[in-house]
Amino acid sequence: MTNVRTLALIDDLRDLPAETAWVEFKENNADPRVIGRLISAISNAARVAGQDCGYVVWGIRDRNHAVAGTRFEPAAAKHRQQPLEFWLSQMLRPGIAFSFQPVEHPQGRLVLLEIAAATTAPVEFDRTAYVRVGSATPRLADHPERQKALWDSLRPYAWETGVAQQFVNASEVLDLLDYPSYFGLLGKPLPESDEGILAGLESDLLISRDVGGNWNIRNLGAILFAKNIDKFATRLARKAVRLVVYDGNGRTATATHRKDFPFGYANGFAAFNAHVNALVPAPEDGNSVIRKAQPLFPPVAIRELTANALIHQDMTVTGAGPTVEMFKNRLEFTNPGAPLVRPERFIDYPPRSRNEALASLMRRMGLCEEQGTGIDKVVSAVEEEHLPPPAFQAEADATRVTLFGPRRFAEMTAEERTRACCQHAALRHLAGDPMTNASLRKRLGLENRNANQISKVIRQALDNGLIRVADPSRPRSGYLPFWA
Repeated sequence: MTNVRTLALIDDLRDLPAETAWVEFKENNADPRVIGRLISAISNAARVAGQDCGYVVWGIRDRNHAVAGTRFEPAAAKHRQQPLEFWLSQMLRPGIAFSFQPVEHPQGRLVLLEIAAATTAPVEFDRTAYVRVGSATPRLADHPERQKALWDSLRPYAWETGVAQQFVNASEVLDLLDYPSYFGLLGKPLPESDEGILAGLESDLLISRDVGGNWNIRNLGAILFAKNIDKFATRLARKAVRLVVYDGNGRTATATHRKDFPFGYANGFAAFNAHVNALVPAPEDGNSVIRKAQPLFPPVAIRELTANALIHQDMTVTGAGPTVEMFKNRLEFTNPGAPLVRPERFIDYPPRSRNEALASLMRRMGLCEEQGTGIDKVVSAVEEEHLPPPAFQAEADATRVTLFGPRRFAEMTAEERTRACCQHAALRHLAGDPMTNASLRKRLGLENRNANQISKVIRQALDNGLIRVADPSRPRSGYLPFWA
């Protein structure tokens, strides 16, 4: 049975005043090579037109868009002794998604061919790319102005623009998304009408128009503002942030607290951070005249590393989402996807994100820092508390950042001491000053009489190529990170 959305799509296509570059109507012409050229041309044209898909509909008269019905049977069709759809897929490069769907329209039998828009390069059929010019499908190479327009429109697949929930009405959109948080976090007044609310969500590409007057909720809208991510597809639900607390220093210890946060990243961000900070031990500061509780891990570091894990994760990795794990001696933030920047350059390097739309909107809402400053704030907060330096690790399919609880200099490993030296040199350089023995001594919470110990750390960092002398002609000029 034909679903409601498909019938609504057919009616919307028939309502177009004429064929477009991304829509073609036919009755019974099912020549395989004609279909192959059409797939190439319509896929390329859909990208230029800003459409996610293009369409060919058999059984519609071209002149008036009336339903005439069709005898075309794509499931039974063959070419060169191969099923038609299989043969077409072998002839198209790069491979794209396309599908034939029989449609039982009230006025007659139709066949709908849905073609995904080109994403990474012009789609070719039999090693030739085609384009639409009116109702013709000439070679793309013969129309350089259209070829340029296509290349200008091509972009890598962006996960944020994918559809999390298709063909929902306005009421369902408002039931599924926490729209008051969207307007509140952006400092905008809440519109008085549903139309105004939908227009606002559409303006930031959180939703998009579907056929039949309905809507699509995009992945960006669902992941940021879902009232409950579990209401969406399973692959999206697994992107919910998870918190696990262990009664020990390893994962073999008992998990005393385990909680998934099924809210959107934006509307649930404050609650998640508050929950984590409430569980962080806060022993009293014995060095203070007035005894006060001091959190084991700086709240600003928790906030920035949570935002970092959300923004920089690889959304295409299925079955995994951001995880925060609290141990007795450390706090680990893990997100799926290897980093796009080498961990040793996290502090200074302009960040690259797989999820630019998500990052941009979270910055506008004040949920994360401007590009490049979040990790700086993390390291700075750690230095202020004289904590061991955070560790940044790249794994095969994940990125992990670890905050460590308080430890004296004597209890740090040699690797931790040189890492602290390297990070301190980077922060000092970004502030316009070289690192010195005195500044590193202060960062590590040591007194003046420990200058020789600090000299050994600096010498080790120099030997490992982590830092360099600021001015070789002036030995007392201080030190810079190796990349400066």
